[in-house]
Amino acid sequence: MRSRPGEGRRAGAPGAAPPPGRHKRLPPDPRPASRSALLLRRLSVRLASTRLGRRSASLLTLAVVGGFSVYGIVLGGHVGVARQVVLDVADAAGNVAGFKVKEVNISGHDHVTPAEILDVAGIKASTSILFVNADETRVRLEALPWIQSASVRKFYPDRIDIAVTERQAFALWQINGEIKVIARDGIPIAPYSDDPRYVQLPIVVGEGAHKRVGEIVDALARLPSLRDQVRAAILVAERRWTLKMRNGIDVRLPEAGMDVALVALMDLDREKKLLTRDITIVDLRLPDRVVVRLSDAAADARTQMLKARAKAKKGGPA
Repeated sequence: MRSRPGEGRRAGAPGAAPPPGRHKRLPPDPRPASRSALLLRRLSVRLASTRLGRRSASLLTLAVVGGFSVYGIVLGGHVGVARQVVLDVADAAGNVAGFKVKEVNISGHDHVTPAEILDVAGIKASTSILFVNADETRVRLEALPWIQSASVRKFYPDRIDIAVTERQAFALWQINGEIKVIARDGIPIAPYSDDPRYVQLPIVVGEGAHKRVGEIVDALARLPSLRDQVRAAILVAERRWTLKMRNGIDVRLPEAGMDVALVALMDLDREKKLLTRDITIVDLRLPDRVVVRLSDAAADARTQMLKARAKAKKGGPA
């Protein structure tokens, strides 16, 4: 059959050249589009024409790029890196949506610097307030030795308030040749330095002494005249205390009844000037007596005195 003239060149006929000034259309996708795909396409077109649409399109781009990045990193076995990528992408998306953290108010800090607090809290210049978990941030802050408690509050769209309560330096703890500043609850909070705030702190020595520091410091605080003569308190076998006096005398306290023994020691010192005598040890571990050990010089002097008395007694009248 013959074709009519010009029939093969009609617009849209197979093999016909495209009209001047128009682009050639791509052949249609042989796969039928699903209803959800059509709806998503129409929604994207509508959103792109508004400011919200442009922002949403940016969020969608971030999500797609981040998703492919995480997929590739996980396939490579770097799960930790993948988690950080997810957080970064989430922060970027939150920032595009207008939730970038612009203000962080920190209060209550003295020994811990604001930079350390922000680092532990994980708050950076690119952080979005949407993805700051206040409870998890508080737990991380309270894990710092100096911080006893913390509160983290979020104020949308862009402000975070962090308030901390620091532990107070209570005593010095010497263990294995090192000296540490400890809080009342025994937690080491800093290595010892020549900071004037630490010079007058009481010193406890020995394994486990930091856990029982409160009992000995409080007991001596009730007897300030005795406390001022103590250089350090040594915990022996994690059971009882020995006081190392500034003049070199060791005072051995009982495991039970320590407060009573300290009061008895003060009475002896007031009545007989015990702590100013030439002795090396005062043993208060026995409830019914006080055992005193003389220094070597005092012991020699006492021996010579007793010999002289015995000699004088032999040479005297019958």
